[in-house]
Amino acid sequence: MTRKIIRNKKKGILFWITGLSGSGKTSIAKKIKKKITYLYGPTLELSGDNLREIFKLNKFSKKARIKYVMNYVHFAKLITDQKINLIFSVIGMYENARKWNKKNIDNYVEIYIKSDLSKILKLKKKTLYPRNKKNIVGLDIKPEFPRKPDIVINNNFTESVDNLSKELLNKIKKLN
Repeated sequence: MTRKIIRNKKKGILFWITGLSGSGKTSIAKKIKKKITYLYGPTLELSGDNLREIFKLNKFSKKARIKYVMNYVHFAKLITDQKINLIFSVIGMYENARKWNKKNIDNYVEIYIKSDLSKILKLKKKTLYPRNKKNIVGLDIKPEFPRKPDIVINNNFTESVDNLSKELLNKIKKLN
């Protein structure tokens, strides 16, 4: 079931890009920003890592992660309520956060970058995995994968980030 990307023209669009750490979320987000700005207007591109760094959010337990992601959704609403689009790449593997977004953010697009954790580990896509094996979503914290995202991009690491970004942009355009 596809739905319209813009339900309220007085608000920005939240492009919520979720997936495991190392799946390519932030790389893809950076690649699509210029085109999203061209198509939909003023756009910010941020990641969960950006906000962790800015606000010194340094706890990684499941409880802390849930608290952080719920803060992120409120932040995203603040931005989109000001008619600014936000491309936000975040692990965000909690159904409550996605439900909150669907209920409270008028122009919400849920994008799931689907990747196999074993390939991420094998290709060493994130240095985080080998050095810290505690409180990692997908390893010892069970992820709540999106049930009905608007868009799924399968990243099996055989396609370039450019190609994955083009695929995502094409799927976004089809939501109009």
